Amino acid sequence: MRELNEILNQIDGAIGGSSWFVYLLLGTGLFFTIYLKFPQIRYFRFALRVVKGKFDKADDEGDASHFQALATALSGTVGTGNIGGVALAVHLGGPAALFWMLVTAVLGMTTKFVEVTLSHKYREKVGDGISGGPMYYMKKRLNITTKSGKVIKTGYFLGGLFAVATIMSSFGTGNLPQINNIANSVFTTFGVEQWITGAVLAVLLAAVILGGIKRIVKVTEKIVPFMAVVYLIGALSVILYNAGNILPSIIAIFGDLFTGSAAMGGFLGANLAFAFNRGVNRGLFSNEAGQGSAPIAHSAARAHEPVSEGMVAILEPFIDTIIICTITGLVLLSSGAWAKKYENELQYSDIIVFADAYDENNEADRLVVKNHLIQEEPAPLFTGDLNVSEGIIQNPVTVIAAESFAENVRMRLNEKPYTGSISVINGSISGEVDVTITGKSLLHSAPLTTVAFNEGFFGDYGKYIVSIGLILFAFSTAISWSYYGGRATTYLFGTKYIIIYKIVYVAGFFIASFADTTIIWTLANITIALMTIPNLIGILIMHREMKQTVGDYWKDFKLEWPDEKTPE
Repeated sequence: MRELNEILNQIDGAIGGSSWFVYLLLGTGLFFTIYLKFPQIRYFRFALRVVKGKFDKADDEGDASHFQALATALSGTVGTGNIGGVALAVHLGGPAALFWMLVTAVLGMTTKFVEVTLSHKYREKVGDGISGGPMYYMKKRLNITTKSGKVIKTGYFLGGLFAVATIMSSFGTGNLPQINNIANSVFTTFGVEQWITGAVLAVLLAAVILGGIKRIVKVTEKIVPFMAVVYLIGALSVILYNAGNILPSIIAIFGDLFTGSAAMGGFLGANLAFAFNRGVNRGLFSNEAGQGSAPIAHSAARAHEPVSEGMVAILEPFIDTIIICTITGLVLLSSGAWAKKYENELQYSDIIVFADAYDENNEADRLVVKNHLIQEEPAPLFTGDLNVSEGIIQNPVTVIAAESFAENVRMRLNEKPYTGSISVINGSISGEVDVTITGKSLLHSAPLTTVAFNEGFFGDYGKYIVSIGLILFAFSTAISWSYYGGRATTYLFGTKYIIIYKIVYVAGFFIASFADTTIIWTLANITIALMTIPNLIGILIMHREMKQTVGDYWKDFKLEWPDEKTPE
């Protein structure tokens, strides 16, 4: 497993974790923001009117209302990225990472507007309703015609690549990490075994997705508002309880903006590049702008033209990232949980064993470890056997867990202190002896958000809000992504193969409830990139058509609604 995770990490580093991917993502959003004259600002209020059905027509074609399509798309984006993803970004990049998540969201509002508009414009009727998404505009508009009249089907290739990546991403983003986080959170909070949680929710998932898009939108339009209210009540209870830390938290987000986040507590610090990269990547994972997933849901919306639905999509990153993720970030920062060490079971994948003994209280030693973690300057890692006596490591080494100096590290085997040797290769524990390792370290992902919610008016009951919120967020995400993957399956193979996809999807949902979390998150990063790259290239190529489509919309709108003010 560790070898597989290392391979996946290398792939992720070359694609989604690379600087060029980040610049492509932000650059596309920035280009369209300027090219279309800041539509995320000019059209925002108008989008609210559209989603209320102000300009609907009785003969509009589609399988869902504007609100149902928005709720379905939001249920696909408001998931573990809002609970675990924000915590991971802050854990890795510090408070400054939150700022870059917000920047990603603002630019992402325009990207969503463009990708949804173009996808809705080229949607098609299929046997079970309407099917749309980036693969359809790619197939129809991205082919190359030579001077001799020969058509090179580049659009077919890109559409097929996107559809395959969507199916992969439905597992890597919408399925596997969602149930994995749910099962672990329920086990931590209520003590229910992971496989039991997986089995129960797999049955519920099957009951929903087998009913198709009409049952999916009926579920999501009810569950999304409810889960948002529950989560926000819990979050505000923490923020208001720690009201004195609100201003310092905001200062921390912007204070180290161009230098990176300073060290604090158990957090060793992060430079600008690291905070920037982690913030942007987590921002994309949270709102999925540019990934091309949300356009699949919006393509089902009832509308006689595509631009109005594109405007509805502007609201997604605003709700998902600018509101929910910002509030989650303020919970983490105001509570101080992000920089505290907690006694916990250390995950093998989070552990690095350094060859030398470093002192956390020594500034020079802290700098050596920090530079290694932010990939600026590697430090010597331990390779060999760790000698363990009564659960305590005897070698003069340093154990780093979850990006922090681990304290009180203890090893147990069959509930008893372990005595023997542990093989370590290049700083990584091999896992040949299945010992349980405990200690005091920083937390990340959902466990970090869970302990942060305990620092509010609800006290230790706060963790139940996180668990309930996580279940609702993640389960709704899995529902939406089953639809995305199903539409990609329709594009590639036809509607008759959707049932096979759904069976595999539900089975994978169950199995992932007790799978290794690290590999799942790494896989999610890769599949995000595989969807995003062809979609961003496609919408950039079609930038002129996009501008023309928006212009035509306002001309027609003025003819149909002459008394309405337009924000063009």
